[in-house]
Amino acid sequence: MSDTKSHDANQMTGAAMIVRAMKDHGVQHIFGYPGGSVLPIYDELYQQSDIQHILVRHEQGAGHAAEGYARSTGKPGVVLVTSGPGATNMVTPLADALMDSIPLVCITGQVPTHLIGNDAFQECDTVGITRPCTKHNWLVRRIEDLPKVLHEAFYVATSGRPGPVVVDVPKDVQFATGTYHPPRKSDVHVSYAPKLKGDAAQIRKAVSLLAHAKKPVIYSGGGVVNSGDEACKLLRELVELTDFPITSTLMGLGAYPASGKNWLGMLGMHGTYESNMTMHGCDVMLCIGARFDDRITGRTDAFSPGSKKIHIDIDPSSINKNIKVDVPIIGDVADVLRDLIAAFKAEGKKPDTKAWWQQIGTWRSRNSLAYKQNHDLIMPQYAIQRLYEATRGRDTYITTEVGQHQMWAAQFYGFEEPKRWMTSGGLGTMGYGLPAAVGVQVAHPNSLVIDIAGDASVQMTGQELATAVQYELPIKVFILNNNYMGMVRQWQQLLHGNRLSHSYTEAMPDFVKLAEAYGAVGMQVIKPGDLDGAIMEMIKVKKPVLFDCRVAALENCFPMIPSGKAHNEMLLPAEATDEATAAAFAGGKALV
Repeated sequence: MSDTKSHDANQMTGAAMIVRAMKDHGVQHIFGYPGGSVLPIYDELYQQSDIQHILVRHEQGAGHAAEGYARSTGKPGVVLVTSGPGATNMVTPLADALMDSIPLVCITGQVPTHLIGNDAFQECDTVGITRPCTKHNWLVRRIEDLPKVLHEAFYVATSGRPGPVVVDVPKDVQFATGTYHPPRKSDVHVSYAPKLKGDAAQIRKAVSLLAHAKKPVIYSGGGVVNSGDEACKLLRELVELTDFPITSTLMGLGAYPASGKNWLGMLGMHGTYESNMTMHGCDVMLCIGARFDDRITGRTDAFSPGSKKIHIDIDPSSINKNIKVDVPIIGDVADVLRDLIAAFKAEGKKPDTKAWWQQIGTWRSRNSLAYKQNHDLIMPQYAIQRLYEATRGRDTYITTEVGQHQMWAAQFYGFEEPKRWMTSGGLGTMGYGLPAAVGVQVAHPNSLVIDIAGDASVQMTGQELATAVQYELPIKVFILNNNYMGMVRQWQQLLHGNRLSHSYTEAMPDFVKLAEAYGAVGMQVIKPGDLDGAIMEMIKVKKPVLFDCRVAALENCFPMIPSGKAHNEMLLPAEATDEATAAAFAGGKALV
């Protein structure tokens, strides 16, 4: 008689369990880099064709690519890296994903269990190192625990407030044989049960405040996008129903269309004058899926004084953390908005906001995004505007690096739909955009994917251009090249007496030659009149492109709320003389 156990399809190695679990959770792509402690997993990947592995050039690139993949699809991004430096190189994207609520499942290799704690080759305390920058993490010491942990990892990463998780798997556990089981309800902590439905009494309180508001505003954030397409549709329905003005954080762009008549533009440090003044002067604020971070609030003791604040968030720890609110509602954005809309309709009272809209119109007339045109130099704002005009109406996804170009992209590129805008918000990670574009292009192979980059940021992970070339991913890297670390230089000018300490790059590469060296296409534009034609040529190229757009070197990003100031103390472009700038920053805290 044959040994039936040897033919049991659920008997397999730990490495095979990892690949099988990925398939069971619908994973089609993973981003990674091999090393000694994950070779059993790579051997399993070699013997299957359902999951495509994307080989990056640095583990940080794998993490950011997975973030772009996740943000643009709503699915978890999956990463596979080796022990020691492989895991530590993932710390930055893990921290980035935690700050921006991006679902990542990161599998790390670990030295064999009997060597843990012995300072073995390529050993580090991965669980200890990543505990502060993950939603949860596990060290799997027994093959019997591996299936449950893997399924639990996907659940934790994607449920509630999304975030990154790490599963650290010793090499001997990958080689060991055990019994695999598919996902089941018992594979989650009974203590982890995110609340989806909002409290009915709290929703009624919120509706009562909204129905009697004279100066309301809706403040939306990335939580609306994370909640899904239905949440974005419900947000738009709420705006239509109430006729309230709406603004958004950097991470929430696209949840409400930029062309919508109620749209005020982005909020916060580099937000529009009308959005910040509306937030400052409102009497009822409805915060949906945002966390009142410092880039939004400015001076907390002067933030929206006298207003009643309603806060909808699935994460209880975000409630009252930075700003005390009057009506907290814990729950999923889509679930709460559905009930809120129904209750508002039942209330039957729509507030008169005519006078409020007239005031907002006055603030809008300040044209806070105005900038000086230049016929000899490409202004960075103009470059973004021309890029937007060339790509609007197309199936386009935008990623960014971090700095001035990021803020200009948020100000001048209009997003009509969610999941089209991938940027590093909370952590502000230079080098995010190019690998994120790789991940987005993997997820959307027939779409136009553009990384709006800075000349300094793009060099942090520029080697991932090789990944794009290898996998024939025609990403476009649109570099606003001013030879400076632009935002650093701006702060040095405004806050440090124009002492430009190490913010000028004196050894800039030739981006055209660099692109060609990788097997990509390089382009350079210096004159404004050549910009439109070059952008169209960039779009048509079916290969990765580095587009070197030479822009005005010393242009500053306005409007701007100086650190330590309130929303009604914005510095506008027309007012940004040296004297006015010095006065605006007087007494401000030296925070970036």
